[in-house]
Amino acid sequence: MTQRVELATVMDRLAVDGLITDYAVAVDDGDWAAYRDLFAPDGRADYRSAGGIEGDAAQVAGWLARSMELFPMRQHLIVNRRVRFGFLEQDTGDTAHVQADYINPMRFAGHDGGSTAPDFICGGRYAFALVRTYDGWRLREVVVQEKWRRTPEGLTTEQSPSPA
Repeated sequence: MTQRVELATVMDRLAVDGLITDYAVAVDDGDWAAYRDLFAPDGRADYRSAGGIEGDAAQVAGWLARSMELFPMRQHLIVNRRVRFGFLEQDTGDTAHVQADYINPMRFAGHDGGSTAPDFICGGRYAFALVRTYDGWRLREVVVQEKWRRTPEGLTTEQSPSPA
């Protein structure tokens, strides 16, 4: 591998990492326009394992906006990012796949609109598929694989709202 290729790979890794971070920040901040802009035109997301929906970026952003009203404080962390670059039309590095674990602590809204304890926490794994576009790296697919959740005592998993 030449230095030029190695430098390009490092720059792509940084760009992909930045996109995944932008995804977490958009969800945590409730910036649904920014969330939609992270996706390629054909991009889709699947939150069904967490009790959500599967659909295009606009549909999922709408669902998230409604669901996240229950949680005025949220801060999910995306860690252990494993990045693999792939091929599209025989060009190296036009696609990427990221597998990453997440933990998602959130706080329920109180009766007065503020937040209240106890927290709702869930964790699992994301599978991100990315594509290089003229506008940079974009999400082609996001699949949430929720593995666990902890709800406040007295609130069963069936009663609990769907997390992001």
